[in-house]
Amino acid sequence: MCFLASLTDFALYLHLQAGDLVEYSEKVMDHFLNPRNAGEIPDPDGVGEFGNPVCGDVTNVYIKVEDGRIMDIKFKTFGCGAAIATASMITELAVGKTLDEALAITRDDVADALGGLPPVKLHCSNLAADALYAAIRDYQAKNTDV
Repeated sequence: MCFLASLTDFALYLHLQAGDLVEYSEKVMDHFLNPRNAGEIPDPDGVGEFGNPVCGDVTNVYIKVEDGRIMDIKFKTFGCGAAIATASMITELAVGKTLDEALAITRDDVADALGGLPPVKLHCSNLAADALYAAIRDYQAKNTDV
């Protein structure tokens, strides 16, 4: 019989059961267990989706833009804990930024803000960044005067 005292214990238990013990920083675990800005924005100005065909993770990013700045941003991710954490972090990094500033956010920025990612999980930061870029490109395509 297994007794789990917390969600952190549960997450670790799942990794152990899967034979996939990966060490995550406290910040990654915090964003995984308490994701920021999760969900969809009704009537978003831009939507981006990016997936990894190898692992099956998919991230969607939704943005609201006012005066050239990302004023609201949300995400939905189907994937591992690192994919959820990186999507959560990229929303925090992008909110309030101009579109050009948000386009300058790199996967390394995301990984660094989370206190690092294991090498096997670095592709997750690509998902988050590429979904953000796709949302901005979608907004720009709909607003050619921008």
